[in-house]
Amino acid sequence: MKVFQLAMPLAQDVQDMAVSPMQLLGAHLIAAVVFSLVGIVVFGLCLLLMEKITPFSIVHEIGEEHNQALATIVAAIVLGISIIIAAAILG
Repeated sequence: MKVFQLAMPLAQDVQDMAVSPMQLLGAHLIAAVVFSLVGIVVFGLCLLLMEKITPFSIVHEIGEEHNQALATIVAAIVLGISIIIAAAILG
């Protein structure tokens, strides 16, 4: 019972702090932009790491040699990384 009595003033303080819908929208938009930028940076770093790890140039193999199998594998990896980043952003 004491825990409930200690938590009640905290709940009342939260209810007293009214946030307008525009402030809430602004906060969510800023968070979305920040998380999107972080996601794009992480995605770029993953692609760069993938290029460094492989013993051949992915760009050369796909662009000049037209290696369709490698392009399909890279596309699957890109989708997987994107889904993980999106899930992390949505929390």
